[in-house]
Parts: sequence; structure tokens; C-alpha cells
Amino acid sequence: MAKHLLEVNNLTTSFKIDGEYFPAVDDVNMRIRENEVLALVGESGSGKSATAFSLMGLHSHARVSGEVLFQEQDLLKNNERKMNKIRGGNIAMIFQDPMTALNPLMKIKHQILETLTIHNTKRKSEREAYTIELLDRVGIPRPERVANAYPHELSGGMRQRVVIAIAIANRPKLLIADEPTTALDVTIQAQILDLIRELQDDLGSGVLLITHDLGVVAEMADRVAVMYAGQIVEMAPVKELFTNPQHPYTRSLLNSLPSEELLGGKLHVIQGVVPALNKMDRDGCRFAPRIPWIGPEAHEHKPELREIAPGHQVRCTCYKNFYLDNSIDQKDMERRVEAGQMDGKKGASVSNE
Repeated sequence: MAKHLLEVNNLTTSFKIDGEYFPAVDDVNMRIRENEVLALVGESGSGKSATAFSLMGLHSHARVSGEVLFQEQDLLKNNERKMNKIRGGNIAMIFQDPMTALNPLMKIKHQILETLTIHNTKRKSEREAYTIELLDRVGIPRPERVANAYPHELSGGMRQRVVIAIAIANRPKLLIADEPTTALDVTIQAQILDLIRELQDDLGSGVLLITHDLGVVAEMADRVAVMYAGQIVEMAPVKELFTNPQHPYTRSLLNSLPSEELLGGKLHVIQGVVPALNKMDRDGCRFAPRIPWIGPEAHEHKPELREIAPGHQVRCTCYKNFYLDNSIDQKDMERRVEAGQMDGKKGASVSNE
């Protein structure tokens, strides 16, 4: 059995609001193995990106507790100097917005050379040639010309490829991809996903894929963690989650997807929004306000993530009492997953923005 690259135990990240700290990431546990893709999915504001930034040690003004074990080393105990040696080296991140991830005042080649120099990758005389090789590898045409360009001179898809080139420059063991295809057209999205998959296969890296696009999840992931209001509410292998979802939030997400059976009809809509950090109930089921027809007796006072089948975990007992009129057609969902029909073209998104 492959080893765990990353073990996250009881990760909690709290931000200060009006003088009081509130957790945006609340008691999160997850494991990622070598050459495995774990997708972290949920609406905007659910805590996905906050989790990624916590793993990278990029929340300087937050309170972070728990354990983040990477190759058996607790990253939360590292100082900034040690983290700088790890970031961009053994752990790399593809950021959501390449325009903010790239320095607008530096040429592309200098930004790639910077990460190579920091991690002492390649001999100095070899680094410039390796920079061109990286740009070529991520599918950038005329890489010599792009290397001398500034970020604003490139298209969104090209900038995202540059961000990926920087991320893989030092052959990371763990790659964190935070909404890597956001704001890209469908054709470019497919190319970027193919590129990440190809690079993962080549490097044998573990991948934490953060997305609100269920089509991307179905195509890329081995396992899925569904996040709501800072907590993981369900985790399962990808096929199991799509064909046998249990938590009311997961089922609501999947019921909101378009299907052939709903042509001309109305899509299921999840009522309400993810609650603000300082407004949510910290003790009970956080999804309860959005399913008011399920009485309080069906919810746990302090819901925990429990295994209900091998590899399948669910939070709160309310899933036993959740029903929808347009219930999920498991055979249809399984057929669509296996046929690769759940893609971004069909609008399989769970963002509430």
C-alpha cells in the first residue's frame, strides 16, 4: 500500500472578527497518498482555500492548530525559514488567480529562475535552459519569446501554464491546485487538467485538488472530501460519492447537476447560503438551517465524521432522514461518471456566486 504523503490531523484555522477568533477551517482531517488525487469540494466560502493556505503556512495573521504531517514532519512546527525551503520545493501550489500569483514587474524567466535559485535546483549554467524546457513542457508555444515577456502580455491560459511551470520546477512530492481552471474557457480548462494529470503521472506526486466544479472532480479525483462551513461533512472514493452520496449537503449538490432527464425542467436549488464565520452554530449540524424540514431530533448536538462503509465517512446522523423529490438516479449517475459526461461544459458547478 502506498504511503501517506500528507496527514492532516485536527487542523483548525481561526480568523479575528471584531476582536474574537472564529474558525474558517474547523477540525479537518485528511490523508493523501503518493500518486493520489484528493478533491476538496464545496461552495465558495466553505473553507477550501483557507485549508490550502493553512497547509502551506501562508496565514500569517490566523491562529492555526493541529498537525500537518508531510513525510512525518509537522509543518506547523516549522519556522518561516524552514517553510521557505519546503514551499516551491517538495510542496508546491497552483494558485487560483495567476495575475496575483505572478509578479507583474518581473519577466517570466526571472520568476522561474527565482524558484530554481532558492531551492538550488540545477547548476547555475543550466537553469536558463531548464526554464525554457519547463515552459515547453507545459505546452507554451515559442517558449523563448514567452520567457522574456511580462505577465500582462500573456493570455489567462498562458499565465496559468506559467504558474504550473513554476509549481513543478522543483519536482514537488505534493501539488496543491487551488481552482486551477477558474475563469478559463472550456477548451483551455481541458488542456490544463490534462497537463496536471500528465505531470502527476510523471512525477508520482500526490495532489490536493480544490474546486467547486463537480465535473472536474469526476474526471480527476480518486477520492473526494466535501466541505461545508469549515468542516468536512463527507469523504469517499469518487465513484462511491457520486453514486451513493449520504450527507444532505452532498446529495443537494449532486441533485443540482443538469441531466438528460431534467431537460426542459427546473434544476434543484440549494436554499440559503454558507453562514458567515461569526454567525454559524458551532455545536450543532451546520447545514441544519438549510434543511428546516428535518427536525432537531434528527441532528447530533456535536456531529462527528464517522465511517459508515469502508472508506466512506459522513458527519451527523441527519443523512438518515434526508429525502428529495428528485432523488438521485444512481444508475444514471454511475453511467455519467464512467462515460466522462460530467464535465464543465454541462455546468456541473456548486459555486453559489
